[in-house]
Amino acid sequence: MNSALLPAARSAISAAPRPIVIASANGLKACARAMELMKAGSDTLDAVIAGVNINEEDPEDNSVGYGGLPNEEGVVELDASVMHGPTRRCGAVAALRNIKTPSIVARLVMEQSDHIMLVGEGALRFAKTFGFQEENLLTEKSRLAWLVWKKSLRDAGGHNNWGPGLDAPEKPPASLRRDFPGVDPEILAWAWDVAVHPPAGTINCLALNGKGEMSGVTTTSGLAWKIPGRVGDSPILGAGLWVDQDVGAAGSTGRGEENIRVAGAHTVVENMRHGMSAREACLDALKRVARNFGNDRSKLARFDLNFYALRKDGDYAGASLWNGRIRQGQLARSRFAVNDGGESRLEDCAYLLER
Repeated sequence: MNSALLPAARSAISAAPRPIVIASANGLKACARAMELMKAGSDTLDAVIAGVNINEEDPEDNSVGYGGLPNEEGVVELDASVMHGPTRRCGAVAALRNIKTPSIVARLVMEQSDHIMLVGEGALRFAKTFGFQEENLLTEKSRLAWLVWKKSLRDAGGHNNWGPGLDAPEKPPASLRRDFPGVDPEILAWAWDVAVHPPAGTINCLALNGKGEMSGVTTTSGLAWKIPGRVGDSPILGAGLWVDQDVGAAGSTGRGEENIRVAGAHTVVENMRHGMSAREACLDALKRVARNFGNDRSKLARFDLNFYALRKDGDYAGASLWNGRIRQGQLARSRFAVNDGGESRLEDCAYLLER
C-alpha cells in the first residue's frame, strides 16, 4: 500500500460519523433494537447487548443462548465478550452453563471485577452472585438434534451404540421417521443437517453513534457437539471481537479455531488503522486464514468464516471465506445485517473464494 495514502486515510477515520449498527445475518432485530436505543440516548454497549439479548433469549436461534445446540454430552455451554470503546474496557465469559444471557454476565465481569475473563464453574458462580437464576437451556428442538447426532455416529463397521444392538433381528436400515414418529418432517430434516454438518453460528454486533463512540459484543453457544469445555473465538478478545475507539471495531462468526489462529478481529482493526477500507481489512484477514492451509481449496471447503468491520468514519463491511453455502442444490449467499437509521436490511458479504 502506498504510504502517501495513509494520512488521508487516517483523517477520514477521524471524520464525523453517522450512527450505524451492523451484525451477522441473524442480527436484523438486534440491529433495530440497538439503533432504537442509541437514538434514545443509550450508551453504545448497552445498545448492542440489548440487541443480542433478543437472540440469546430466542429458542429458535440454535446458535446462541437459550436453545443453542449443546456439546457432545447434551449440555449447552455459552461464550460471550463485550468491549466498550469510550472507556477501552472489556469483559468475557466462556463455557458458561445454565444462564441465558452470557453477554450481560460478560459486561458484569468488565464492570464489577478486576478481571477480564471468567470461565466454567467460576463464571456461573459469579453470575449467581449477581442474582442470575440457573435454568435448563436445552429446548426440545435442540435435544432432538442432539439425539439425531448421536444416532448419526458410526464406527468403521457401521455400528452405533445408540442403535438397536448387534443382536437385533435383521431389518431395513432405520429411518428417522421411524425413530422419531411424532416429529415434523421438516424439523427432522433440519436435525439431520445440523447433525452431519455441525454449525458454528454466533451473533456479533457492532455499533457507532453520532459522537463517534463505538462498542461491540459477540455471543454464542459455540460449535455444536463440541468436547465439553471447548472455547472458540467468541469470548477471546482480539479474535471474536475487538474495538479500538480511535479506529473501529470488528467481530467474527464461523469456525472459531481458524479465527483464533490469525487473531482475526484485532487483525481487521489493525488493517483499518493502516488505511484499509473495512472491506479490504476483512478480506486480508481471510487471506491469512487461507494461507494457513496453503490455499488448499479442498481443505478450506470444510468450513466457513465471516468477519464484520465498522470503521469510526462509518465505513463498514462483512466478508466471508466463501461466497455462500449450497443448500438444496442452490447457493445461499453470505450476508450480514445493517441498520443506519431506518429499517434493518441484509447486505451481501464480500468473499475470498467462490463455490
